[in-house]
Amino acid sequence: MKRFKPIIIDLEKKIFINTENLLTLYLLYRKYANFIDDDFAQNNETNLLHLLKTINKLSPYFFEILDPKTQNFAGFVYLDNFVGNSKILHSAEITACLSKKYWGNFTYLTAQKFLNFCFHKLKLKKLKALIYPQNFRVKPLLKKINFKKEATLIAETVKNGKLQDIEVYSILKER
Repeated sequence: MKRFKPIIIDLEKKIFINTENLLTLYLLYRKYANFIDDDFAQNNETNLLHLLKTINKLSPYFFEILDPKTQNFAGFVYLDNFVGNSKILHSAEITACLSKKYWGNFTYLTAQKFLNFCFHKLKLKKLKALIYPQNFRVKPLLKKINFKKEATLIAETVKNGKLQDIEVYSILKER
């Protein structure tokens, strides 16, 4: 049973692949966008248009997360800001969001599986997670799956009209 299914959207060519759960994904994104986006993210677009453009830009590295037992939608995860080239990917930033009913052990196991996918299938050497310091639910998970805090970027962005710090966590593929 699949746990990660790539969502492919090409707005220019009007290609939509694996978008059966797009409405549920959008509602989850909208609910937790304050933990994902800053004031610059949407550029006066609607949440839906912003999400569609994000998936379009990140395809094929935007995945829906499925419960492997039921195949029900559980959340989404995507990779962005790659370092490397078309032949070798070195690192990427990871962003994930799961429905509250899947928080806990499911989230932990899913994170482990996704890290394995990134390091072995995509051959990445490093993953980074950029989070707002007040996102207290994510920090213990990152530490549990062996991410290490690298830095706090002071006043890195603007959130709700105020300067916002960002914490950088990372994990390296075992050497």
